[in-house]
Amino acid sequence: MHFPLNTSLGRFRLVAFVEGISYLILLFIAMPLKYVGGIEKAVRWPGMAHGVLFVLFAFLLLQVWIEYRWSFKKAAAAFFWSLVPFGTFYFDKKIANDTPAR
Repeated sequence: MHFPLNTSLGRFRLVAFVEGISYLILLFIAMPLKYVGGIEKAVRWPGMAHGVLFVLFAFLLLQVWIEYRWSFKKAAAAFFWSLVPFGTFYFDKKIANDTPAR
């Protein structure tokens, strides 16, 4: 896994990866701690981190969509897969080799 930070696509892929991890932490650790373990504050920091990362993901998606001239379908797929657990990892694997480096 290589995310060249000197390109908007590399930054997008990195943020998508971290956002995907934050989503999994929120869903499979923090939420069970809150709803099964009764620890109300378990979702506070993971939820906030995930929210910030998701907004950054959306901003970078818009930037990559414009800069790399992605089709609406491809940009919509990126957004859709960000809503599915493990989806960002699947989408990253699909785009890792099909978008030319800048």
